[in-house]
Amino acid sequence: MKLDRLDCNVREGIEIVEELFTKGVKVHVLNVDLLENTTMGRFFLQTMLAVAEMERNLIIERTREGKAAKQRPDFKEGKPRKQSKAQISHAMELLNSYSYTEVEKMTGISKATLTRRRREYKTFKKSIINDLLKL
Repeated sequence: MKLDRLDCNVREGIEIVEELFTKGVKVHVLNVDLLENTTMGRFFLQTMLAVAEMERNLIIERTREGKAAKQRPDFKEGKPRKQSKAQISHAMELLNSYSYTEVEKMTGISKATLTRRRREYKTFKKSIINDLLKL
C-alpha cells in the first residue's frame, strides 16, 4: 500500500495500521518496505501520514485558490498573446495583398498564428453581421 492513499488524516491512518498490527498483519509500504510495530515503526508511520495529509491539504488549498482566481473579472486563462490587437489587425490588412509567407516575413508573426487569427477574425466578423441582421 501507499501511505498517502491510506486515509484522509493522520489519526484515522494510524488507527487503521494499528488495527492491522493487532491482527498480526505485516504492513508493507510500497516506496519504503516493511513497517514494523515498534517505536521507530510508529514514528515513521506518523511522520509519513502527516506528510501525506499535508500534501492533500496543499492540493485542496491550491485548487480553492485557482477557483477563486478564476472568478475574478480580470482573469484570463492561458498564456498571454505575444502580439497586440493593432499588430494582428495590421497583419490581417496585409493578408489582403500578400501571401501568408510574405506577411510572416514582414511582421514576424508565424503562419500558424496568422491562420488562427484570420479564422477568429472571420468568425467575429460573421457574428457582428448576424447581430446587425437581427436588429
